[in-house]
Amino acid sequence: MDGLVQRNIEDLATGWIEEFDHALKTNDRDALGALFATDSHWRNICGITWSFATISGDAAIADALLARVAEAEACGFELFADRHPPRLNTVADEEVIEAVLQFRTKAGTGIGVVRFKPASAEASGRPIAWSLMTAIEQLDGHDYTPVQDEEDQNHNRSSETGNWLDRRAQERSYDNKEPDVLIVGGGHAGLTSAVELKQLGLDALVVDGMKRVGDNWRLRYHSLKLHNVTSVNHLPYMPFPKTFPRYIPKDKIANWLESYVEHMELNFWTETRFESAAYDENSDRWNAQLRMADGSARNVRPAHIIMATSVSGTPKYPDIPTLDAFDGTVLHSSQLDDGSLWTGKKALVFGTGTSAHDIAQELHANGADVTMVQRSPTMVVNVDPSAQLYDGAYLDLTKRTEDLDLFNSSFPMPIIKANHKLITTRVRAHDKPILDALEAKGFRLEFGEDGTGWPLKYRTRGGGYYFNAGCSDLIADGSIGLVQYHDIAQFEAGGIQMKDGSSKPADLAVLATGYYPPAHDIPGYYGQAVADRVGTVWNVHPETQEINNMWVRTGQPGLWFTGGSFSQCRIYSKYLARQILGVELGLLTKTAPVD
Repeated sequence: MDGLVQRNIEDLATGWIEEFDHALKTNDRDALGALFATDSHWRNICGITWSFATISGDAAIADALLARVAEAEACGFELFADRHPPRLNTVADEEVIEAVLQFRTKAGTGIGVVRFKPASAEASGRPIAWSLMTAIEQLDGHDYTPVQDEEDQNHNRSSETGNWLDRRAQERSYDNKEPDVLIVGGGHAGLTSAVELKQLGLDALVVDGMKRVGDNWRLRYHSLKLHNVTSVNHLPYMPFPKTFPRYIPKDKIANWLESYVEHMELNFWTETRFESAAYDENSDRWNAQLRMADGSARNVRPAHIIMATSVSGTPKYPDIPTLDAFDGTVLHSSQLDDGSLWTGKKALVFGTGTSAHDIAQELHANGADVTMVQRSPTMVVNVDPSAQLYDGAYLDLTKRTEDLDLFNSSFPMPIIKANHKLITTRVRAHDKPILDALEAKGFRLEFGEDGTGWPLKYRTRGGGYYFNAGCSDLIADGSIGLVQYHDIAQFEAGGIQMKDGSSKPADLAVLATGYYPPAHDIPGYYGQAVADRVGTVWNVHPETQEINNMWVRTGQPGLWFTGGSFSQCRIYSKYLARQILGVELGLLTKTAPVD
């Protein structure tokens, strides 16, 4: 590596990109294939075709690129001098060079990242790509533009147009217009989509049933904080101040979302419930039924609807035999917001994911006698530093978030898995004392698919892990009890009876049993036919190696989905917005192509 540092890595990157561009121009499959390693991957994020997909293997990549580059008229691949310069990095314990490139298509401009191992350059005299990512950057004629208010710029005080506040009220009312896009759900997923659409000149209306913007965070359990660091969670165009704490409390997040709506001038209707929608194929618009705060109905006719109701939307109430025999209070974790109401009481918390642990810890802190009930093995990772290692790049505060996002999104799923498997091995060694103590108490541990840790668990099932912020220590020292679900015989009026004949009295049973995936609610809102056209939402598709039906066209015209972490929504909302604009401009079809 020292020898490589002395060489000009920019020349290596530039040379590869020039050879790549030449091979595409000359339609030279052999030359193109020779630029990729046999275990290489190409991830496309609407860059060369309007889809998310990862293709693996040098031959498959060469064939796919030649076919799709011609269709997209992609050309002019070159080093992107204005973005982060080529850099050395370590990925999955491999030393790599990473470089940002740019290119053109018939729709606009694209951006990408090529990653290759220095050893390949030393062996062959030129670098061989390990991964390539291509993404849409800008549609021609539709660059980001600041909000222009000519009346205020000219200090116009005409009573006909009113001032800025008057115009904002009119814009939000939708009395004389229809939104281009209706966004259902006003959390971070909905807001990041709305702001990206606004920057492209599309009119988006966000609706949410909560009384205030941010109530989806504000009304959750009292002690809740984000479990990843602030630098990972910035919102587009309005990052958190440097004065914010490392882990942001829920009420601070709620207030920030409320101010974000105001400062970014997003159109948002609170206390508005989305009830249903039907697609009119004659007009290519939806007839969407809303229920307003006063109980009245309102119909809007957007061309597109984005469901931003969270990866974890509708609470899941499992079928627990004999639970109806329990005379105490039964709450889903989403319903418990104040542990102080249970001081001096006995509580059972069903589940061992993050919410279950946080709630158990809050109840214990408020003087409740808490027992957790484990239903399935769970990954436990200390919140700091271990959980943060998976997002380690964002801990480098010297780099711009947009550059970190670009590099982060450039990783194809196979490389993510390889990298996370190694990180998980290190995490387990680092966290060994608490993991051993938990197992000594009978806690059942697991560490994700093939030991890849919590991020893949999140991408596939939305949970199944806990970032230890202290609750594991309370279980380990016996302050919080633990029983295994399979050891319970039945519920009884005053608690649970164990198979060994003992009883555990309880006043409260909290079901921290998770949420249904996003597709669960589709039939109720749109009917079964639409649900069938859409199919699975979330979880990783085995062929495309991407998350199913997220941020992309679905089988139903005009229906889109967004969700996930703050960073996922920040990164992918811009690609979602560009696709919607592309549909409106006639650059792509209204539904996902059938393979």
